[in-house]
Amino acid sequence: MMYAAIMGYGTIGTGVAEILEKSRERIARSAGQEICLKYVLDLREFPDSPVADRVIHDFKVIEEDEQVRLVVETMGGLNPAYPFVKACLSAGKHVVTSNKALVAAYGTELLKIAREKGVNFFFEASVGGGIPIIRTLYRCLMGEKIQEISGILNGTTNYILTKMDREGVSFEQALKEAQELGYAEKNPEADVEGHDTCRKIAILTAMATGMEVDYQDINTEGITAITDMDFRYARKMGTSVKLLGTSRIEDGKVCARVVPTMISKDHPLYGVSGVYNGILVKSDQLGDSMYYGSGAGKLPTASAVVADLIEAAQNENRNVPIGWGAERPEMIDSKISECRYFVRIAGAAEEKAEMVRGILGEVQTLVLEDVDEFGILTKKMAEIEFIQRAVKLDSECQKKGEYGILQLIRAELED
Repeated sequence: MMYAAIMGYGTIGTGVAEILEKSRERIARSAGQEICLKYVLDLREFPDSPVADRVIHDFKVIEEDEQVRLVVETMGGLNPAYPFVKACLSAGKHVVTSNKALVAAYGTELLKIAREKGVNFFFEASVGGGIPIIRTLYRCLMGEKIQEISGILNGTTNYILTKMDREGVSFEQALKEAQELGYAEKNPEADVEGHDTCRKIAILTAMATGMEVDYQDINTEGITAITDMDFRYARKMGTSVKLLGTSRIEDGKVCARVVPTMISKDHPLYGVSGVYNGILVKSDQLGDSMYYGSGAGKLPTASAVVADLIEAAQNENRNVPIGWGAERPEMIDSKISECRYFVRIAGAAEEKAEMVRGILGEVQTLVLEDVDEFGILTKKMAEIEFIQRAVKLDSECQKKGEYGILQLIRAELED
């Protein structure tokens, strides 16, 4: 028997405790021994909970109890999660976490401590909720050279964009409904500004390269500037807008970014809607492989945590070689990458067509009824080149006392 402790009895922590109890026999068969929950660490009391008699408030109880070999961290954030996890690993305990902020910020250090102590630091649930993507990268694809990872990695933003696409509502309306349904936090900044997706694509890139990737080096934009008007054009083109975290890897160099992206119906991620996540992996031998499922939620995420607990129990006295080291890849500025661009421009298309073509080159023009603007879709070009041309176009419009560019969205569409 192995004894476990859960640190943080919120949504995911309660899910882990529930699965450990309900699936006790199945977990024991898979793990090779029973996993018994001994402690639940939280600031609160839970008098009506099934774990009421196991609730504690002092972390030292877990740290100093030699019987506890498995620790689950589901507190979230960095403080006190980071010092608590570090202390547990240093004390020779296996730790599993769902905390992407912790893994993105301190994963390199915590993996190193785990190796030195002969224990494991597992974090399947930190990316994609219940989707088994971390384990897929270090086990199922261990013989593959990963060339690209692209994913819808945040259920909140995907729900908002799906709502805007299908119902034509504004960003503000969609966000309000997401908050009412519990999909979005009261302060949704980490989700809607792309920070959550950024941390997740950094973790996936580190797994794919075996090197540390600083999430702060990744160009990140959120979805707050996306409007219902953008989706009117998207529907006319048979496309949609998704918040994608993308990492392209070549010769040890990484080009990564998180940006709203227009994709067509034949793109594998087009059909990923609502709060679901989807991850597309491109590798040298397998080619494209797609991973889809619940990216959040109590039981889906807890399921991934429990899978990590089982693997830790199976490897009670050895460190499983996963993760990455302190070496860093060369990060390439995403502005040199090429794609097409969807641009909305104020005014009538026939009045500005010649100027637009003269600055942006040949474009596909899109016109909607009853609006004093038009849209264009450029040919593929490097972002740094497009920005220079877009600035010039905006400047020429302003010289005439007119409005210029109203919106621009990167488009992963074929020419």
